Amino acid sequence: MILDIAQLTTAIILIVLILLQERSSGLSSIFGGGGESSYQTRRGLEKFIFSGTIVCAIIFVALTLFSLIKQ
Repeated sequence: MILDIAQLTTAIILIVLILLQERSSGLSSIFGGGGESSYQTRRGLEKFIFSGTIVCAIIFVALTLFSLIKQ
């Protein structure tokens, strides 16, 4: 029960963090979506959101694997 709530909360936070990231930082610049170079330095809040997304994804995967092992 508590594992399911933690997994759901982590999934919602992960979705929000992904949606908050800048749109032009992905593969769109490779295909002509942005006129900038394909490498961009992350600073400030953008770096925090990027790092938070990675941490949240790792926590989500760990919770999912733990849920599978528990069953």
